[in-house]
Amino acid sequence: MTSRTLRMRPRRAAVFSLHTSPLEQPGTGDAGGMNVYIAQTSRRLAELGTEVEIFTRATSSDVPPIAELAPGVLVRNVVAGPFEGLDKNDLPSQMCAFAAGALRVEARHEPGYYDLVHSHYWLSGQVGWLARERWGVPLVHTAHTLAKVKNANLAEGDSPEPRVRVLGEEQVVDQADMLVANTEFEATDLIDRYEADPDAVATIPPGVDLEAFTPGSTAAARAELGAPADALVLAFIGRIQPLKAPDVLLRAAAELLRRRPELRARLVVLVVGGPSGSGLERPRALHQLAVDLGVEDVVRFLPPRGGQELAQVYRAADVVAVPSHNESFGLVALEAQACGTPVVAAAVGGLPVAVRDGVSGLLVDGHRTEQWADALSSVVLDRALRDRLASHAREHAATFSWARTTESLLEAYAQAKLAFNRSLRIEEVTA
Repeated sequence: MTSRTLRMRPRRAAVFSLHTSPLEQPGTGDAGGMNVYIAQTSRRLAELGTEVEIFTRATSSDVPPIAELAPGVLVRNVVAGPFEGLDKNDLPSQMCAFAAGALRVEARHEPGYYDLVHSHYWLSGQVGWLARERWGVPLVHTAHTLAKVKNANLAEGDSPEPRVRVLGEEQVVDQADMLVANTEFEATDLIDRYEADPDAVATIPPGVDLEAFTPGSTAAARAELGAPADALVLAFIGRIQPLKAPDVLLRAAAELLRRRPELRARLVVLVVGGPSGSGLERPRALHQLAVDLGVEDVVRFLPPRGGQELAQVYRAADVVAVPSHNESFGLVALEAQACGTPVVAAAVGGLPVAVRDGVSGLLVDGHRTEQWADALSSVVLDRALRDRLASHAREHAATFSWARTTESLLEAYAQAKLAFNRSLRIEEVTA
């Protein structure tokens, strides 16, 4: 950490996560890698001396107004709209109510209570833009996903992101003092598709919890999940929606059994997660697809899980599939590799960074069933290849850590403060 970073480290940061809370279990609804990102970086910011207050929308009357995530990290559940019955597409109508709640909290303190705002996702970025103006503090924004990128890589049958989101993202990109991109690919998208100032974009890869996700006994993990010790285990972990493409794994499994019918007695396909996004419209669609493909006997649907339960799923698998149509990074891929499990992933978004092709896993161009069946079977059936990939998986994952991510965030915060001060001086000169 540089001396400048230490000097300009914020005493207290307001983190906006309007549409999902870091207290929610990733893998269903709108909870995913962003929730993990916010929780992990907030904890470490607090450990380094920056208090964090996370503002999120209350989705139940049972949640308290304030909850402690960790020492130095508070979650403020802001009442904005009805507790239930709103999905992410309804939330633009609640941005004013959410902003009013956040501003009301700040108004109860002395001016200058928050030193910086860090917004996550475009909805929060819109509120962060207002807070920047009202509080006179820098705005740092992390998009996590971008509408223009998602619309360019839509899954078949999925709905494009609306125009209101595209416009909202363009505004936030224009107003933020610093934009945090997960990879150079995302940074390029911000610059080329959204005309972001290259000097205002910091590339900071997410991390992985290398203490929670570690290699362990495959036999013990399979016994815990009720899978045979000699099974061939393919796993998908994540939200069940077209964007994440769990159907690609099921179709590849069906193709694998068509080629090698004798594998049916050993094949186990784990699908861990819950319906999300457009997948909520047909929550049983993936179950029905398994029936239609004739693989319902080998597919096991499990609810979302975290901590050691999730680590055991990774350890039980011979390979974890990440067939998404778009991923800003792909934390699932990193967590699997940290457990020593190879990954077969789509070569999209940040996944070529999260997975070292041919070293810690395999990347697949496109989503054709035959290609995925080839890649998955090569890892599952070739013990030498699987062992070689597994031996490098943990090594690759170890190059990422939340501690490194958080230190880089503090540097980005310092850059945002400098940019914000420059903008104030320009305004004074031109006034």
